[in-house]
This record gives sequence, structure tokens and C-alpha cells, in this order.
Amino acid sequence: MAHRIFLQRSNAISKAISNVTHKFDYLLVLDFEATCEKNSLIVPQEIIEFPCMVLSTHDFEIKNVFHRYVKPRVNPNLTTFCTELTGIMQETVDNEPYFPIIFSQFCIWLKDNNYFDPLDKSAFVTCGNWDLKVMLPNQCAIDNLPLPKEFNQWINLKEIFCISCEYFPRNLMDMLSHLKLSMTGRLHSGINDVENMVKIIQALNNIHKAQFKITNKLDKKNIVI
Repeated sequence: MAHRIFLQRSNAISKAISNVTHKFDYLLVLDFEATCEKNSLIVPQEIIEFPCMVLSTHDFEIKNVFHRYVKPRVNPNLTTFCTELTGIMQETVDNEPYFPIIFSQFCIWLKDNNYFDPLDKSAFVTCGNWDLKVMLPNQCAIDNLPLPKEFNQWINLKEIFCISCEYFPRNLMDMLSHLKLSMTGRLHSGINDVENMVKIIQALNNIHKAQFKITNKLDKKNIVI
């Protein structure tokens, strides 16, 4: 039922954008990795990998990369499951800064490259809604940080895929398989997931002439600490 509703919504979006050129100059492809445990939820979850690749909509080539690991503050010791899932070792995060420093560096990087000047010059792209609907707002709340307006809306790659291919993808691997693309690196490595998302975006542009438009906006009621 949920998939049928998603397809109906995607068809409505598709009709609205079918004759529209790309609104954004850049797509900022983002995928967080966070502290986790098998069969249970760590509260609070904390971001431990922060990768972002910048894709130009003029030629759909990568123009810039931001990639940092983050030391978790509330639960500083990674679980065995987390390391097995993400490939991130304890020593990888131990000597890294806490989230506020990394996030400040990222926001300065955005500003230095004028990615949001004007505001609609760029848009974030995520695989699903968790990264910007749940994880980032919660992380900012944990560290008592304001959430800049640039992060209040984003493009859900799954929705654009559904619009373009008329197929609801279960996950990143499903999209790669449907497009007959090989996987780069390992699943749940943040930087590898971003690289694979870029490949999917490039294929959607080349094969399906996909239009990349905002699909979701932040509802602050989703913030839970």
C-alpha cells in the first residue's frame, strides 16, 4: 500500500516537472553514517562519517568533495556491529573532532564555494529522508546548534528514481541493480554510498533525462533526542 501511495505521489510530481529544466546548478550528494547497534537503537545516534560530493547539473561531473570522520561524544565507543557494518574503526574516529567542529567546517566550505548564494543555487540529495529529516536535526539538537536554512529541504533520490523509472526502489543496491550499474566500494561506507548515488544520478540524467527537484521539506516535529 505504501509503495502504491508513493508511486501516485511521484506521478503527480512527474507531471509537474516534466517540462522543466534543472533548477539547481549543483547537486550536493550527502550520506551520513551514524553510531548503531544490532537489533537495538542507540540513543542518541551520532554522526560518525560526513561525506558530500558536488555534482554540476551542467555536465553531471563531480566538482568538489567534502569528507570527514566524526568522533561521537555521548557514546564514544563504536560497537562491533557498527564497525562491521560501516567499516569505520575505533581508531578512525578517536582522533577526529566532535560534530560541532566538523559541521562548522562543512558550513564554511559551503559558504566559501558559494553553493547557496543564492539559496536556490544548490540542493542536497539523499538516499531516503533519514539523513536530513531525522539524523542532522537530531545531531544539531544534541549539540545545541542551529540548523541553517539550507538544510530545510532536499531531494530524495528514491523519489526521483521512482518518477524516472516508474519503479519504487527498496534501497541503494536496488537502484544500482535496476540500472545495471556495478557497486563502488562497500555498502554503508558513507563515501562509497555517495559515489554510488552519483553514478545513479548520472545514469538517471543520461538515460531517463531525470529532473532533479525538491521532494521533501523539514518538519521540525520529527526532531527527537
